[in-house]
Amino acid sequence: MRVVKKLIFTVWLFVGANSFAQAEIIPNEARGGLLYSTHCSACHNSTIHWREQKLATDWKSLKAQVKLWQGYTKLRWSEQDIMDVTAYLNMHYYNFISNEQKALTQTKSSN
Repeated sequence: MRVVKKLIFTVWLFVGANSFAQAEIIPNEARGGLLYSTHCSACHNSTIHWREQKLATDWKSLKAQVKLWQGYTKLRWSEQDIMDVTAYLNMHYYNFISNEQKALTQTKSSN
């Protein structure tokens, strides 16, 4: 009986760890908007996103800018936070398309 319990526990542990490792980060634009308005809008208004010299030229560079600035301001955002703010900015200002975003959109629509 002990062997069976150990086997079940081992299988459960493997399946749980494997599914956790493959978990995808699905952005939450509403949460990203809240993070942005709380931590970024004091210095950034909408004109920064429309200026000619903007640094974000695609999804990847937009995400890199969010990650860079949260680091400068010592916010210690998680990857989920960065993705949420990037998705919010993209939805409201940039409308970039990326393979990462396409994959996330497909995941949302299949659920």
